[in-house]
Amino acid sequence: MNFNTANRTYRQLMGNGLIYSVPRFQRDYSWKDSEWDDLWQDIEALFETDNGREHYMGYLVLQSGDNKNFDVIDGQQRLTTLSLIILAILKSLKTLIEQKIDPEKNQQRLEQLRASFIGYLDPVTLIAKSKLNLNRNNDNLYQRYLVALEPAPRRNLKATEHLMRKAFEWFLDKVKQRFEHNMRGETLAQFVETISDKLFFTVITVNDELNAYTVFETLNARGVKLSSTDLLKNYLFSIVDRAGADEHEMKRLDEFWEELIGVIGSGSLPDFLRAYWNSKNKFVRHSALFKHIKAHIATREQVFQLVRDLQRNAEVYAALPNAEDDLWKPEQRPYIKLLRMFHVRQLYPLLLAAYEHLSEGDFTSLLHACCVISFRYNVIGNLATNDQERVYNQVAMKISGGQIRRIQEVLMALKPIYVSDDKFRNDFAAKELRTTQTRNKRIVRYVLTEIERHISRNDYDFESDTFDIEHIMPEKPENGWEHISDQDHEAFLYRLGNMTLLSKTVNRELGNAPFEAKRAAYEKSNFLITSSIAAHNQQWNPERIAERQRWMAKQATAIWRISQLD
Repeated sequence: MNFNTANRTYRQLMGNGLIYSVPRFQRDYSWKDSEWDDLWQDIEALFETDNGREHYMGYLVLQSGDNKNFDVIDGQQRLTTLSLIILAILKSLKTLIEQKIDPEKNQQRLEQLRASFIGYLDPVTLIAKSKLNLNRNNDNLYQRYLVALEPAPRRNLKATEHLMRKAFEWFLDKVKQRFEHNMRGETLAQFVETISDKLFFTVITVNDELNAYTVFETLNARGVKLSSTDLLKNYLFSIVDRAGADEHEMKRLDEFWEELIGVIGSGSLPDFLRAYWNSKNKFVRHSALFKHIKAHIATREQVFQLVRDLQRNAEVYAALPNAEDDLWKPEQRPYIKLLRMFHVRQLYPLLLAAYEHLSEGDFTSLLHACCVISFRYNVIGNLATNDQERVYNQVAMKISGGQIRRIQEVLMALKPIYVSDDKFRNDFAAKELRTTQTRNKRIVRYVLTEIERHISRNDYDFESDTFDIEHIMPEKPENGWEHISDQDHEAFLYRLGNMTLLSKTVNRELGNAPFEAKRAAYEKSNFLITSSIAAHNQQWNPERIAERQRWMAKQATAIWRISQLD
């Protein structure tokens, strides 16, 4: 991959005749007063007594073929806002000149700072030749009024233009407040000199969009969130623009895109796009997604078709983590809730394809099957998801392509990831779930209530506030548990066989009591899985925990099963 990385101060970025352009179709300026204030406070901190202090501005991703002209792939909000701060200083210098305060020197300062950080004005036309060029919705206001230090109009502006004007005025007011008692040309100039040397970026420069996307995915995987969504949008819109689309067509495409972002959210779009792509095409990883899109989407017709398809699938994708979404039927909601609790997202391509092409009844049956498969494979088996994800992709492709049309065919295609009864039983018999974690606690409650329902036919909501998880061998053993070694306590405390259900009141009263006292309370419990502990155990130790868990494993094999795949 052809790219380079370097740390650069703001002065180094804006010097040496370099030109930065925000791609025409990248998102508009969107920072608001909270971001303005955060940046201003960071700048103010540069002037505290520690003169060696600097401020890190984060990653800046640029694309260039000649190392002179750069497209700003990520970082336009920061670069634009910094330029507005510099322009607020220039406006303040201009005011001093108009007030006849040291006009010649302040004029020199204004022209020097403008040339260093903003660009220059053509002496004949007074048209700005700027170091920073913004997108199609922001550049006119920026160049015509803000860079030219002319009063910006307040009417007939786009929302993003109003925001930029307000940002400029906000920083202008901050400059006036800061220099209220010391508004002199040299102090204003020194302010710019200081921040330009103490604000620095990590600049990543790539030579094409594919490398830029790879950088995005690499950094995102390491916890640095950059917007590959902007890169994708610019690529798709540029295809339509090059095809000679009129302004109405571009506006409609923009509306499509904004509607899509409104449903999915900008940060979730790459994940959604990959799920959508894998629901119809051969399996692709995040790092290769942009490459495949570029290879398959090259005409305006394909762009519009892709965006329409994305819109159609977006509501389904957005609803998948939310059991209460209006999209779901009452009988589907419990399965959606379970899939979220299981934290299984590898099946999203399958569910997108199935929702579009299967009947409502078959889709509901598939949701149930996915819960069973996920419970066996992911929750209890804790198996690697790579192979599982590829199976879901293959089945999704066949559904989208019309090769599979009925639920029975779908289930048979999913058989490679349906864990066998023997393996599931063995995995369950040895399963440990530390209930110190919220997710694990919910899963244990679910498992216990399902086993209770299976043996007693009584239905309980596993999220009910009326009962708790009871650790039979307590988490903090006291008198009566001397026969349990520290090693056995550590090994068996969070085994499923050591946990049961108990009403909140009784659970609280028992606390860390010895087993004899607990056994007497268990006998009176309305939960059959709890009263049976008292009926079948005179004492409680690792051997009894293991035996009870083997019994639970047999029940689980009968509960979480797909009969067609036995």
